[in-house]
Amino acid sequence: MAEVILRGVTKTFGDHNALENVSMTIPNGSFVVLLGPTGAGKTTTLRLVSGLDQPDSGEILIAGQSMRGLTPAQRNVAMVFQQYSLYPHLTVRQNLEFPLKSPLLNTAQAEIEGKVSAIAEMLQISHKLDNKATALSGGEMQRVSIGRALVRNPQVYLMDEPLSSLDAKLRSDLRIELKSIQANSGATLLYVTHDQIEAMTMATHVGVLQNGKLIQFGSPRDLYEKPVSTYAATRLGQPRINLLPADVFAGAPPRAVTIGLRPEQILQGRGEDSLVTRVEHLGDQTRLHLSFRNHQLVTVTEPHSVLRHGDIVKIQPDSPLYFDADGMRI
Repeated sequence: MAEVILRGVTKTFGDHNALENVSMTIPNGSFVVLLGPTGAGKTTTLRLVSGLDQPDSGEILIAGQSMRGLTPAQRNVAMVFQQYSLYPHLTVRQNLEFPLKSPLLNTAQAEIEGKVSAIAEMLQISHKLDNKATALSGGEMQRVSIGRALVRNPQVYLMDEPLSSLDAKLRSDLRIELKSIQANSGATLLYVTHDQIEAMTMATHVGVLQNGKLIQFGSPRDLYEKPVSTYAATRLGQPRINLLPADVFAGAPPRAVTIGLRPEQILQGRGEDSLVTRVEHLGDQTRLHLSFRNHQLVTVTEPHSVLRHGDIVKIQPDSPLYFDADGMRI
């Protein structure tokens, strides 16, 4: 396993800056998640680390070695794409064996069989080993795709939204499994997702990208509690943070233009009146949609709340975040 360092990495495609002067250290053995909307530079970062693309400027190091001029095969990294990228004419077993049969690895057949068997059992596809890839469901195909990366035991795993095409239960199961694999093996893993739950539950570090620039890098808890900007604040949290004019509540500091309130930062039972416009019972919690001074808010309350549309509740902020005119946190 290895530390990955990006130093001033820039990549352009025509007139588009896919990445602009990005510097980031991915610690050895960490699970780093990249967040950001489409076009933010997440997949480009993976492709540059993997060697599928080359940076226009800057440097990428893996385990202290510069990757300049090295091919993907020479970097000893494994990449899992959003689409399955399997060999359709091969069986599941042959797809899993394929990376291990590279002349660069020189792996003994007995070791190949052992690794394939262990990974197949872990991913619950042992009973499919002799099936052709085309005979699998979408979830099974993606598990094979993930397994093909895991068998290699590379220095770095790169994953581009590998769970996005799976159903909710399988996505939840594999999320737990991937985190367990990473933690137990000490693997370094760079992972792209749009799913905030994946970021909060799996990541040791989160990088927030915006228009090719790294806006913030830190632990999920730091990003959630101490976002550097309104943009970073909206990347984590479900329901998402409420952003309102700073003067909607009293007590805003100088230069504050926007107040940010996580759902749990809205205290109920005292303060000022707000109107319940919608109630969502989700089992473990109830979400309240409120209208307050012509602004819409979402907060959470206890699971068995009896509040209904049209009720009035009193609310007040608790430890809110404040942002200036440029959207930067004060």
